[in-house]
Amino acid sequence: MLALCFGLTAALIWSVHDLLARKLSQGAPILPLLCIVMAAGCVALVPVTLAVGGWAEMTGLAWGLAAASGLAIVLAMGGLYKAFSLAPVRLVSPVVGAYPMLSLGIAALQGSRITATDWVAVLVICIGIAITALAARGDTPEGYAARPAVALGWATLSTIGFAATFALGQAAARQGSDLPVILIGRLVALAIFVGLLLWHRGSIMPQRVHFPVLALMGVIDAAALGLVTAAGGLPRAEYASVASSLFGVLTVLLAAWFLKERVRAVQWLGIAAVFVGIAALGLHGS
Repeated sequence: MLALCFGLTAALIWSVHDLLARKLSQGAPILPLLCIVMAAGCVALVPVTLAVGGWAEMTGLAWGLAAASGLAIVLAMGGLYKAFSLAPVRLVSPVVGAYPMLSLGIAALQGSRITATDWVAVLVICIGIAITALAARGDTPEGYAARPAVALGWATLSTIGFAATFALGQAAARQGSDLPVILIGRLVALAIFVGLLLWHRGSIMPQRVHFPVLALMGVIDAAALGLVTAAGGLPRAEYASVASSLFGVLTVLLAAWFLKERVRAVQWLGIAAVFVGIAALGLHGS
């Protein structure tokens, strides 16, 4: 049950992050945004990691898995920000949040016992997410910087990246220590984003006006990822990954309220289905 709580808290935090990402990514270069967000998260993690410690517990395998999670973070965050720059929240977020099936599948491959109730609950979550996304097919081009299919492609890449990030991070945490794993993963991701920025000869300077908000986004993103990664040492760790997928529909709710993005009646039905699935997981795991 504690793993589920970690995941739900992460979902709430990520929904705020994604709302800000949608707002700032409109017409802005993606790489500078990602570099600042990653750097801010690393700066926030360094003193905490040094104070709490845990480096002595890091095995060679833990280091390798943590570094691999950094590669997955690049795919997850890069796809997320790119998708948000192309399409409204109501289309992107539910698709990005569709990684629960992948997370439970990975957990099954790792030897965790996945019951029929687990699969049914996650299926309900995925159906709800699918309803929310498919209902957007009839939307007008307004609010889209590219064809919806292009945005869905980037969102799908982000989905794969998130599932891999959580699986690798949790596996690394079981082999080592939570905070070092999180910091290593983000440092690897930051190095890749900076390398890509330099390769494209981009500049962070035009984004100075957004520095405070981007710094906040980096801190809360690191906190959310930390919760899911820390759940790796808890019973039914996969529940944290599944529950954190709720950020997709929460972001839709926030966008409808703050960004005035229209949500169809059938999409509200999909959102309700996701809540039912999450509740079923919680009751079954308690």
